[in-house]
Amino acid sequence: MADQSMGQVGEALQGLFQREDGVKTLLELLVKLQMNEEVRQHLQAGHHERCEDRQGYRNGYKPRKLKTRVGELELEVPQVRDCEPYQPSFFGRYQRHERAILVACAEMYFQGVSTRNVQEVLEKMCGGQISAMTVSRVAQELDEKLKEFRQRRLDQTSWPYIKIDARYEKVRVAGKVITQAVLVTLGIDTDGRRRILDWSVDNSESESTWGEIFKGLKQRGLEGVKLIISDAHGGIRSAMSRHFQGVPWQRCQVHFKRELCAKVSYKRRNELMKDIKAVLAAEENSMVLMMGEEMAVKWEKTYPAVARMLREGLEDCLTVLSFPADHRRGLASTNMVERLMRQLRKRTAVVGVFPNRASCDRLIGALLLEVDEQWQVEDHCCFAMGMLNQEEVAMMRA
Repeated sequence: MADQSMGQVGEALQGLFQREDGVKTLLELLVKLQMNEEVRQHLQAGHHERCEDRQGYRNGYKPRKLKTRVGELELEVPQVRDCEPYQPSFFGRYQRHERAILVACAEMYFQGVSTRNVQEVLEKMCGGQISAMTVSRVAQELDEKLKEFRQRRLDQTSWPYIKIDARYEKVRVAGKVITQAVLVTLGIDTDGRRRILDWSVDNSESESTWGEIFKGLKQRGLEGVKLIISDAHGGIRSAMSRHFQGVPWQRCQVHFKRELCAKVSYKRRNELMKDIKAVLAAEENSMVLMMGEEMAVKWEKTYPAVARMLREGLEDCLTVLSFPADHRRGLASTNMVERLMRQLRKRTAVVGVFPNRASCDRLIGALLLEVDEQWQVEDHCCFAMGMLNQEEVAMMRA
């Protein structure tokens, strides 16, 4: 069976550059092989295999089409009986964010919005025209999945570390194109694994909008927070003081450096960056503050704003020094969330201007759900949380 499959793949590869639909044919074959392997694992038995662990039996095939960037695939989905139904794993994950983009573009098209390349995007993704009924059905399906994801309980574990950040998208509201804030919350659980906790599309980064997010997280069971990492936005800090009173806050060191550099001329930014990196490289709080004051004195005469920012904000960047040494680099900034934001931007750029806030929320949510699923599959621990527990015990004994 394996030899036959490899022979089919070889034939498809040979015809890849000889036929116009070579890529499509190869993709269809690879998807077929993937489904056959998934069915074997689902039934715990191969074709005609007799074994005690068998969970059910094959029951023919059901035709299904899957629209992709290389064209519409004609697939035969294996059916089973006497067990749980088989559902190909890739259908939902592969199509979820593309469906969200499809809905956003189609909504623009139906509303007569003059957006560049909307029709071209629709044709590439849908292979032709798309009806309003299809848009409605796909949007409803996505909304149900996202509602389930964003309302799931969080009290199965504790969340020691929380990272938050925001970015902005263009959205059409009441006939005008305005900027909307996309607020994202990422959590690290007691196993050191990262998860998407929540997101929101709002008018701005205010105490009210962040407060609603924090309130919702706590209602869903968020607990055990030991550190929150973010930039120094006033809305975030005000909402934290109200909803996470007593929880330490780490000011993102990367944001702090950028803000410092914005206060000097371009010619002196490298010098300033070298100075602040040397200050933050120290591993003791007192040493950092001493070096920071020396740096403030150096820059005070030519750039008093730099000296003022160092004296007022540097200490907020040092909260991480109270946590395990192996965790400090990962907790010193919001880089983890910023990488995620760059991923979002690559996808949302396809749309350009969203036709409404719901459409923006839908696409952002679909992308975040896809990322969260991928993180779970990778099973990658960002932090060795045993280090945190050991330091807590040591502090209690002291």
